[in-house]
Amino acid sequence: MLLIPAIDIKGGRCVRLRQGNMDDETVFSEDPAAMARHWLDKGARRLHLVDLDGAVKGRPGNEAAIRTIIDEVEDEIPIQLGGGLRDLDTIERYLDLGIADVIVGTAAVKNPGFLQDACGAFVGQVIVGLDAREGKVATDGWSKMTGHDVLDLAKKFEDYGVKAVIYTDIGRDGMLTGVNVEATRRLAGELIIPVYASGGVAGIADIEALCEIEEDGVEAVILGRSLYEGTLDFEAAQARADELSSRPAP
Repeated sequence: MLLIPAIDIKGGRCVRLRQGNMDDETVFSEDPAAMARHWLDKGARRLHLVDLDGAVKGRPGNEAAIRTIIDEVEDEIPIQLGGGLRDLDTIERYLDLGIADVIVGTAAVKNPGFLQDACGAFVGQVIVGLDAREGKVATDGWSKMTGHDVLDLAKKFEDYGVKAVIYTDIGRDGMLTGVNVEATRRLAGELIIPVYASGGVAGIADIEALCEIEEDGVEAVILGRSLYEGTLDFEAAQARADELSSRPAP
């Protein structure tokens, strides 16, 4: 199980939101590049970046800060980036800068043809982000709910050739109320491609619970507020996940 620290960027600063609410933020750092180096030094094997302004505006909003992170760590660990990636030129620019994988969320739901084109143009570098509440997908920085079922869309996008699905329970994100293990397991069990869990992780018990469903296809978990508020120690959690992942099958 891969643990991936998240760096959410708003106004050039590292923040965390509660349930995607842009008006309910906590600032954790004024220096995104230093935060990236911090997680690298703690043993992170991948970073998850989100351009929060981009997610709402539909176009990049923190490119300068993202460039500083790329300059700081991209030669050492891969970086995945989401938020405002809604045209092929923007995706290509970020990949050329050194981003390893891009995450397409709102654009995938609103314009599936775009996602299909992106998968064809950037093979093996497109992850789809499906953010849901009670099984229904949200878009536009979680500000709008759709009638689309998560599982139906995930299967459709798998056929397009996406590399993985990031599944976020937005009712739990940033709330430290525990990850939605059952919904994550259910989704992963229906797909061939990997699922990355996101939203609600509070402590080591959540990591252990996700490791229990790793064989169902849940290969990674994205961590945010639990790391920044200290309810989860990254080094200890990754070590525990490695221990559980290497155990023999019962």
